[in-house]
Amino acid sequence: MHGGMNMRRVLVLGPPGAGKSTLALALGARLGLPVHHLDHVFFRPGWVQVPMAEFAAEVGRLAAGPGWVIDGIFLDVLEPHLRAADTVIYLDLPPWVTLFRILRRTLNTYGQTRPDGPVGCPERVDLGFLRYAMRFNARERGKILRFVESFNAGARVLRGQAAIRRFLAAQPMALPESLRHADPETV
Repeated sequence: MHGGMNMRRVLVLGPPGAGKSTLALALGARLGLPVHHLDHVFFRPGWVQVPMAEFAAEVGRLAAGPGWVIDGIFLDVLEPHLRAADTVIYLDLPPWVTLFRILRRTLNTYGQTRPDGPVGCPERVDLGFLRYAMRFNARERGKILRFVESFNAGARVLRGQAAIRRFLAAQPMALPESLRHADPETV
């Protein structure tokens, strides 16, 4: 099991609806690392896409940071943050699970901007996105799995919610910033 103390630059990948943002937030809290959702970088208010060159530059800037958890599945810009990552996690869930989660999320937050969603982008029904999500594994899974499995020892493929829970539970909690450099005699 990959120990939390070694994880400083964590990339969380997976199909839409797999729980990337949820895991990224939980890992960031456990490891004491900032979390960057690539959807926040890719979309401007009203679901307007940022030009790809601008997006890639911002992803590169984020990846140059000393520690982070980044979640997203933007295959065109994986290279900059894969080179910088020490850990890559792929959430390998079947389409029926991810589609159910997307539909549940949409129904629960319809018309609202999700806390982990891009600013000014209220949840909506998007048939093109639902088609993309349904076909994601058939079109992208093999390529991503080969990519992840070719990564160094820090690669993890988590299949199912139980595996995700076990992985997260195995990560130690980070000390609060106020205690990280404190004199042990005064704590």
